[in-house]
Amino acid sequence: MSSRDSRTEYERRMHKVLEHIDRHLDQPLDLAGLAEVAHFSPFHFHRLFAAWMGETLGDYLRRRRVELAAMRLLSQPRLPVLSAALSVGFGSGEAFSRAFKARFGCSPSAWRERPGHAREANRNPDQVDRNPDQGFLFREMQHWASRNAQSEASMKVTLIDRAPTSVAYLRYTGSYGEPISRFWQETMYPWLLQNGLLEQARYGISHDDPSVTEPDLCRYDACAEVPPQFKPFGNVLTTTVPGGRYAVLHFKGTVEEVGEAWNRLLRDWLPSSGLQLDARPCFEYYPKDASYDPQTGVFDCDICIPIAPL
Repeated sequence: MSSRDSRTEYERRMHKVLEHIDRHLDQPLDLAGLAEVAHFSPFHFHRLFAAWMGETLGDYLRRRRVELAAMRLLSQPRLPVLSAALSVGFGSGEAFSRAFKARFGCSPSAWRERPGHAREANRNPDQVDRNPDQGFLFREMQHWASRNAQSEASMKVTLIDRAPTSVAYLRYTGSYGEPISRFWQETMYPWLLQNGLLEQARYGISHDDPSVTEPDLCRYDACAEVPPQFKPFGNVLTTTVPGGRYAVLHFKGTVEEVGEAWNRLLRDWLPSSGLQLDARPCFEYYPKDASYDPQTGVFDCDICIPIAPL
């Protein structure tokens, strides 16, 4: 195996571990079990993980659990702090509060009540320079009191059941927004063209919220549907977009406007729906006939959030 093939295989295994962690944060996760997912020796896995991610396995698990709980506290304003803690694998409210304060510099309740810019300012500064799964999704959801009933009524949200879908993806890590557009144009589209996949449906999966996760650590996957037997090569990876029940909001507008569409769905619609997010990723779905006007920058897509009973 060449050095390039070896690195690709290493990356594939590490992505598999990160995906497994994100989908099982509510369950016990130990080094031996995660090493088995990655097919690495348990004896070496902790060092390999720290070298690859820039943080230890324990630190990564704690950070992801706290960040996911923080997003749930925002998207579910009546969710008790203890319920948020238990839903991401903390055994007690006390342990969760300690970890939360270490990460954000304040208690979960105080953090949820502060404006978005104040929450960002309260990140633990020790987190900023570290180099280690939903972008626009949860920004400024503190405006619960100003939620507009007319805005809710004007949203045409559809509940659908999706089948699991095989996708190939390239991962971008860093600040969201315009850099993601460049990533599609300069990296993903040439790969789609080379592999004859321009006509396939596409997905944009933002795994982190930059008001919770440091922007430099935010992960985004640019995906295209592929047959289950598709064989990736190079630094392209494959996964399955989970099936199940989703709430869908159709969007048509520009990059600058899509963030507010996410906000309206999660800030205005979700808290009144009797539903909640689960551990599956949110994503933007671009069907085969999705439109894009290069002159105006207007495009359309379906904003999809995974839902479960509250």
